[in-house]
Amino acid sequence: MRRYTGSFGSYLSPSDSSSRAIADLSPNLVAQALENPVKYLPVSVASTQNLVVQYGSFVALNDLTVEIPEGCTGLLGPNGAGKTTLLKTILGFVTPAAGSGSVLGFDIRSQGREIRQRIGLMPEQDCHIPGMSAVQFVAYAGELAGMPGEQAIRRAHEVLEYCGLGEARYRNVETYSTGMKQRIKLAQALVHGPKLLLLDEPTNGLDPAGREDMLELVRSVSHGKGLNVVISSHLLPDIERVADQVIVVMKGQLRVQGMIKELKKIAGAPMDVELIEHSDPFATAMRSRGATIEELTHSRYRVQTNQTPAETGKLVLSAAREVGVQVRGLELAERSLEDAFLDVIGAPPAQHPGGFQL
Repeated sequence: MRRYTGSFGSYLSPSDSSSRAIADLSPNLVAQALENPVKYLPVSVASTQNLVVQYGSFVALNDLTVEIPEGCTGLLGPNGAGKTTLLKTILGFVTPAAGSGSVLGFDIRSQGREIRQRIGLMPEQDCHIPGMSAVQFVAYAGELAGMPGEQAIRRAHEVLEYCGLGEARYRNVETYSTGMKQRIKLAQALVHGPKLLLLDEPTNGLDPAGREDMLELVRSVSHGKGLNVVISSHLLPDIERVADQVIVVMKGQLRVQGMIKELKKIAGAPMDVELIEHSDPFATAMRSRGATIEELTHSRYRVQTNQTPAETGKLVLSAAREVGVQVRGLELAERSLEDAFLDVIGAPPAQHPGGFQL
């Protein structure tokens, strides 16, 4: 094996002899592999079992059992739901009253230091040290994680450049704007090459442009660099932008967990059809084929049948051809994450245009 070192850590790759061995596989073996692909179970980067955390008589986490899979996971819940407490607990900062948990194979009760060396935390509250430049602050964070001073300085320059603060890295942190302070919190969380990144309300206090930039950074880290990320937020649009799966916590308990694409599926697999123009004859033709059709906008329709999506698509094209109207788009319909969440908690659909906030 040969080791390659990149800006976000070191990686192992197969040796040349291993690559040749793979290339020399017989066609029969390759065919068998394609016909019977190996199914990989999702790997958890953190988990809790019957976790209870109390502050005095107040129960912040109540018998919480959850597994956080690899990838980018959104941690959703209203303010006071227990999101930040969960993050503090898996970091080893809070001792649970009952239950257990592990992070990257380390026990949250007895191996907090080992966990924190392998995790990057971007806290909700500012954590800057006045009088330090950005380079000094981020390098200091690296040294606290166990990095040698010279390596910490080099990495500080790299992550500050990556987070868009290259030109301002020698300025004192207290002179930064809110958006820049959020970026430097992300930089100090990345400096030591963590295996897992915890982001607590990363868009907090940002204007629309700054929020967009931060979400792009988070998506770049999780999907571009392949780093495992847990992003805690009460803003569903932020989670929908960057996460692959969600965990919803309410009143210290797990409410729902799953892949976003699965939570957004609509029963019956309806299709959304966009025509080049409004067409009553198209709607009539679809109904004559046994379909239920709903007009969403002037030229957009939702079609549902008791057939597969592929067969429904054929019916749509057949009806459009019959009445002489052009189909501009055809896709499987899905609901928003907001609607999926409201369905889970049994709340009525939100009517306001600004997006749902927990």
